Amino acid sequence: MSSFTRLFLDDSARILARMDDAEVEAVVAVLSSTRERGGRLFFCGSGGGAGHASHAACDFRKLARVESYCVTDNVSELTARVNDEGWDSSYAEWLRASRLGERDCLFVFSVGGGSVEMNISTNLVRAMELADEVGAAIVGVAGRDGGELRRRATACVMIPNVDERYVTPQTEGLQALVWHLVVSHPALASASAKWESTIVP
Repeated sequence: MSSFTRLFLDDSARILARMDDAEVEAVVAVLSSTRERGGRLFFCGSGGGAGHASHAACDFRKLARVESYCVTDNVSELTARVNDEGWDSSYAEWLRASRLGERDCLFVFSVGGGSVEMNISTNLVRAMELADEVGAAIVGVAGRDGGELRRRATACVMIPNVDERYVTPQTEGLQALVWHLVVSHPALASASAKWESTIVP
């Protein structure tokens, strides 16, 4: 087992070494512009991405002072929409009810970026289609080839693939690192996290 642990950690280091810092800076620029124009930030993802979305909405509100929301945080509304209207449209209809508009930004977490043709993460694709329709910016963090997210995004951070067997855990694990990097970026950070605020200069 120790050899697997070393392999996984070494692969993580290889992925990080191959990441494009310009992609991160581009996402930061879009989010900074969104805040400056008084826009809102809407996070979404499925599975692990939904977990990231909820956590990120908290941190961007608290640490970057951007009005932020997570599409899946209201389980009652989400399950009502899935039950009554279907999974594919559930995120888009939530965003429509929230009056997603041209000043706002949709932030998507996805392992593969979504594909209608392959019937993968179509809920995310429909959300991005709505964002395009109303003129909202789209940013995200994706793995594999980035799918529909990479094609539609104003800016997108790609997690390089080094081992097909572990695309999902590596992508989801490093998505957390990326968005924590972004919310800590000097262009966005407006407040210190609790532990950092206790440090005496």
